[in-house]
Amino acid sequence: MSWVTNYPFTLLQKFCMNVIKCGPIPSHLAFIMDGNRRYATKTNVKKAEGHSKGFEKLGECLQWCRELGIREVTVYAFSIENFKRSKEEVDTLMQLAREKFQKVFEEKDKLKEEGVCIRVIGNLSLLPQDIRKLIAEAMLLTKDNNKSILNVAFSYTSSDEITNSIKEIVDGVNQNLIDVEDISEELISNCLYTHSSSNPEVLIRTSGEVRLSDFLLWQVSESEIFFTDVLWPEFCIWHLLGCVFKYQRSYNYLKKFDYQYKIEKPLTKKVQSFVDQLAKKRFEQLELYAKS
Repeated sequence: MSWVTNYPFTLLQKFCMNVIKCGPIPSHLAFIMDGNRRYATKTNVKKAEGHSKGFEKLGECLQWCRELGIREVTVYAFSIENFKRSKEEVDTLMQLAREKFQKVFEEKDKLKEEGVCIRVIGNLSLLPQDIRKLIAEAMLLTKDNNKSILNVAFSYTSSDEITNSIKEIVDGVNQNLIDVEDISEELISNCLYTHSSSNPEVLIRTSGEVRLSDFLLWQVSESEIFFTDVLWPEFCIWHLLGCVFKYQRSYNYLKKFDYQYKIEKPLTKKVQSFVDQLAKKRFEQLELYAKS
């Protein structure tokens, strides 16, 4: 998989994309990339080949999103629950991760030219040391790119993310950096792994499964959610355009809902200072991983 592909759009695809772009486009789209193993079974290939095809599809999908003007994409690449799979499959997925994150350094010039920032959200402490180092180096290498953002949920569950956020807040209270009265939805959001991102307007899950599998549970409470029967490696540009079109049909209602019910409270100076310290601590941890 290349992080920056040159997908050969047909004239019809370009025309339809231009039509879709006349309407509102989500700025942040999330994917649960499900169906790699079933694709392997369906096509009579090894599971490793199914996962590899899934990574290739991600590269294509990222270009479709960039062409549409979708600035940020978040993908569910590896759940903490996936560690419970067979050792052979977990080892295969870890090796794929090594290869794909190593590719970042081979394509650093292309990533810079396209302005692609890669962020990995998840519990990196659970990963092998060499993968943790690669991920940290990839994030630091692309951190200043700002045209397009790819969030890769790796070693991630929403339960772990929220639990980690609460632990950070409890530590802050115990250290007298914040007060119990300062705890709010806004504070929790700012302590999540996704603190640097807006919430996705659209979440797409492939493979026909109708569940969220512990993915971005906090962030997608007001998102449009689309379930499609197609397996992830078979997901195509027409599926993406169809989901964006459905989003556009619901756009006025969604914006009306946001206007009527969504009230964001600004953080106090004290709370903002705590959030800034937490972000600094996490960045320093990332630097340590990169040097390990």
